[in-house]
Amino acid sequence: MRHPTLLDAILDKRGWRRYEVFVTQLASAGARAAKHYENPRLARVKSVTKTTYGRWLAGTQEPRGDTATVMEFWFGHSVKELLGPAPERELVLARSPHDASLAAAHRLDIRFDTSFLSIAAPAPGAGGVWHMDGLRILDGTSVAVQMYEAALQPGSVVIGAEDLEHLRYFTRSTRRALLLGSLGAQGADDLYALDAAHARRQLAMPVQRLPIPMPYRLDELTYALLWACLNLDDSLLADDGALYREQQRLDFHLEQGRSAAARTAYSDLSQVGSLWLGSHACAAFVERHLNIRDVSPVMWSRAQFGEQAAGWLLFRERQRVLQFMRDRSAGLEGTPGCALCVPESAVHGSEPYERLLLLLMVALMESYGLTVWVCTQEDYARLPEFHLTSDRRVIVADWLGADAVWNVESIEGTAATDAFTQAIKHAQTGTIADGATPAERIHAFADYLGLGPDWTQLIERCRELGSCGTAGLLRARSRLIHTAEIDRVLRFIGEFDLTS
Repeated sequence: MRHPTLLDAILDKRGWRRYEVFVTQLASAGARAAKHYENPRLARVKSVTKTTYGRWLAGTQEPRGDTATVMEFWFGHSVKELLGPAPERELVLARSPHDASLAAAHRLDIRFDTSFLSIAAPAPGAGGVWHMDGLRILDGTSVAVQMYEAALQPGSVVIGAEDLEHLRYFTRSTRRALLLGSLGAQGADDLYALDAAHARRQLAMPVQRLPIPMPYRLDELTYALLWACLNLDDSLLADDGALYREQQRLDFHLEQGRSAAARTAYSDLSQVGSLWLGSHACAAFVERHLNIRDVSPVMWSRAQFGEQAAGWLLFRERQRVLQFMRDRSAGLEGTPGCALCVPESAVHGSEPYERLLLLLMVALMESYGLTVWVCTQEDYARLPEFHLTSDRRVIVADWLGADAVWNVESIEGTAATDAFTQAIKHAQTGTIADGATPAERIHAFADYLGLGPDWTQLIERCRELGSCGTAGLLRARSRLIHTAEIDRVLRFIGEFDLTS
């Protein structure tokens, strides 16, 4: 059957096309719209003549005023789209979300300043869009998203058989997409996220429901990880060809004792692409020029914000640096470590989910056997990233500078390296992340970041998510990032004593 309008096709699909059924649903939609928009006038939209209704179905007359507002709220499409031609293919529609689920999506945007979640579908059955904005470094990205009502089960929330047709339709595309399970109809506020590709693999089996693990509940921790992973992954995919070409040209620069590249020289790269290229160049330079002898080396990182910490958590090159320091320090005198400066202005100028990423970065370093020292004096925040060796040589390997993609240099001589040595000593003696164990140091850092009051809950949350694993939540498509270290650091924190 060829439907004259999208409205006619939607109503027929939902079983609401008969006039008497339509006016009942219209009145219900008017009441919901009045509550959603806090506009009592919309509740008066309760009926329409049979003649006018027929003209709407045929596309010869448009709803106007409050009626148009209710119709657009009800169906998630503009009036022009509703009265436009129906698609030739058969419609596969998702069930309309419960009002409480829509309210939960709205509260998500209020809770996280970089979140802009639109549940309304731009095309029938296509799902909504979740935009996650960047702040200082991240470029911002959007991901297709579809919300489904779910039921609570032991260990999971379950999307039922009534949604399987649309689930299979929505997840058949290889695009990046997320499913959101909502307990709004069950009287709960929580939303749960699942990567569509993970769902697609499950739906390939003869299943009658789709479970989403309870640990995938959207809160500060899972939002921070999704925000970082989606942004880094999408930007690096967009830059993949350019980064491959630039990577081949790096050898000449890295063989020199000193090299720098201005950001203006890579204007075709995204901010994240430039960040990765700098990280790659610096990691390779450190491996070539850092000769470790009798005493374990120490490092200075200039990471202060969550976006910078995201690189440490997800870039393969950053993880390679940590492995390099751990492996080369085995059996040597002293303890390998990392110092950083996080001034109070950086703490006050970032959101809790950003600070969580910074805490996870420090925990990741500690999981590799590096002792982390944190100073807060603003003057030290401008120092470049560097490595200090026992023979007082300094290997500058800065990839977080504002003006350069990378800045690398091998420096020798007491006079030239005194300032770097002094900075390390200042951080070691004045660290606010003081403690005899990693748990004590990380707890102290959490207190400084304003995350201390939730310390016990954070350990439990990391334990819960680490035990489950993030494979169904975080999916890296770029060859340049790696999510396994996320699971590593979650399990590391999850093993802390709750009383530490």
